[in-house]
Amino acid sequence: MIGADLGVFAQLGGLFVAAFGAATIFPFQSEIVFVGLQLGGTAPLVWLIVAASIGNTLGAVVNYGLGIWIEHYRDRRWFPFNGGQMARAERWYARWGVWTLLLSWAPLGDAFTVIAGVMRTPPWLFLVLVSIAKTGRYIVLAWLTAQAAT
Repeated sequence: MIGADLGVFAQLGGLFVAAFGAATIFPFQSEIVFVGLQLGGTAPLVWLIVAASIGNTLGAVVNYGLGIWIEHYRDRRWFPFNGGQMARAERWYARWGVWTLLLSWAPLGDAFTVIAGVMRTPPWLFLVLVSIAKTGRYIVLAWLTAQAAT
C-alpha cells in the first residue's frame, strides 16, 4: 500500500512540475500529462486538478515576478514605452487589462501574466484571477476528457 501511495505522490509531483513549467515562458504542455494521468485512473481526479492548478498558478507567479523585474528598467532607452505612454497604458490596464488574466490559461496567456507584473497588478488580485483561470481550465479539461472517454 505504501508503494501505491508513493506512486500517486510521484504522479502528482510530476504533474505539478509539468504544470509549473507550462505556465512559465518555457514551451511545455501540461494538458498531455494531466489527461494521461486522468485516463490512467491511479490518482484521484480532485488531486490531479489541485496539483495542476497550484503548479500552473505558481508558474504564473514566476512570470509576474519577471514582469516586476522588467518594469524596473522603465527608464532605459530600450524600454518599449516612454513615461507618458506608460502612464496611459497603466490607466488602461487598471481599468480593462487586468481582466485579461482570466485568459491566462490560453496559449498566449503567459504574456498576460508578465504584463501584470509590469503593470504592478496587486498580488492578491493577480492570484485570485489567475487561480480562477488556471483551475477552471483543468476542471473543463477533466470534464472533456471524461466525456471523450465514455
